[in-house]
Amino acid sequence: MIYSSELIKGTLKTIVLKQLETNKRMYGYEITQRVKELTFSKIQITEGALYPTLHALEAEGLVTTETEYIGKRVRKYYSLSPEGQSKINEKISELADFMNTMKFLLDIEPGGQLSVVGQ
Repeated sequence: MIYSSELIKGTLKTIVLKQLETNKRMYGYEITQRVKELTFSKIQITEGALYPTLHALEAEGLVTTETEYIGKRVRKYYSLSPEGQSKINEKISELADFMNTMKFLLDIEPGGQLSVVGQ
């Protein structure tokens, strides 16, 4: 099952920041492929979602860019800025807390099962 873009949208910044923290320096396509690989294709980030997210992270000062020429092609690499490095744990904690709240709100048992009330 591929997760809907609706679900991914609110977590995309955190996903990208975590990938950059883990891998230090990545270009856009590399990020999309790594996330796809790590999630067994359950999360597939489109270019239309990724690049606006990267630009927003850059505007927020959380990501820096570096351009490299590979033959005639230009490749833009993204890395965490010092501010991004200090913000990543806060973003992950916020997302973890949100997931726990959703588990409680939706009455999801550990392991992902909905509990059946009244049985």
